[in-house]
Amino acid sequence: MRYVELPYASQVRELPFYLAMEEYLAAGTLADGSSISSDCFFMWQVEPTVIFGRNQDAYAEVDMEYCRSHGIRFYRRKSGGGCVYADMDNVMMSYITHTSTPVADTFSRYTSMVAEALRGLGLDATASGRNDIEVEGMKVSGNAFYHTPRAAIVHGTMLIDTNMTHMARAITPSRAKLRANGVASVPSRITTLRRHTDITIPHFLSYMKRTLCKEPPLLLGEADVEEIGRIARSYYSDSRIFGRRSQRPSVERRSHIDGAGQFHIQLNIDADNRIEYVNLGGDFFLLADMDSMLLRPLSGVDYSRDSIGSALEGVDTARVIRGLQTNDFINLIIP
Repeated sequence: MRYVELPYASQVRELPFYLAMEEYLAAGTLADGSSISSDCFFMWQVEPTVIFGRNQDAYAEVDMEYCRSHGIRFYRRKSGGGCVYADMDNVMMSYITHTSTPVADTFSRYTSMVAEALRGLGLDATASGRNDIEVEGMKVSGNAFYHTPRAAIVHGTMLIDTNMTHMARAITPSRAKLRANGVASVPSRITTLRRHTDITIPHFLSYMKRTLCKEPPLLLGEADVEEIGRIARSYYSDSRIFGRRSQRPSVERRSHIDGAGQFHIQLNIDADNRIEYVNLGGDFFLLADMDSMLLRPLSGVDYSRDSIGSALEGVDTARVIRGLQTNDFINLIIP
């Protein structure tokens, strides 16, 4: 695996740049025409920012008034999963692989690799649950995954330290999710490396580079940065950030499904009792393209159990979202 170095490495950029950098590396060809064949890894930091998943409802998941009044930016990423807060006291990590390994195997390989590196620092670290890395049973890193046509991307947080007040106030997690995890608030279910070790961020960055990346670094140039900046522009659009919902959905439901995760479904039903809009957000492990395989087949379908069941006939929901059975998905749409 190669560590990817940017020119002016100490420069702090906004989050869309780093998400675009993942896409750029995933495409597999640099500005000079050379190809990327090795797995890539890089770490980055941002000023206070909330990042939410591709299908999440920004209005429901982000306290926008609090963010705006405290200078906290918010953006939508292309991967699934839940809403996270990042600032300069924690480290974001990105992993890009061009192999065709199944999603679950890629994810497991990456989280196990990071957990092993943390154990090298003397920490009791494990890869746990669907997407977390834990230290002494508490979450220190949450991760998400998505495919591009040529690669797979895993990215996530590493909480060295953080502003717990901003974390608790900027995002608005589901009460059902917190109850399902037996906790009362966001800070009660997470920890930071600072609570378990005196490691500094520069030391952490240096340690992870030399531990995970054994091949020579990949040095990007100015032309690469320009192309990344071009890709990044799309992340700033209101349509990307806020989504296509123009009104409060006529049906909205949250549910925790054992073995699958936390789900937030939104639907608009037209005057003829047909589904005209459907969106599924939450905290779950996505294995395939949910939009094309689960959501689009429901467009225009009668809002009835029989019609929804027929629309999903032949769809293995557990191959799209790990642990999600078809009947549970139908129950989420229409109890």
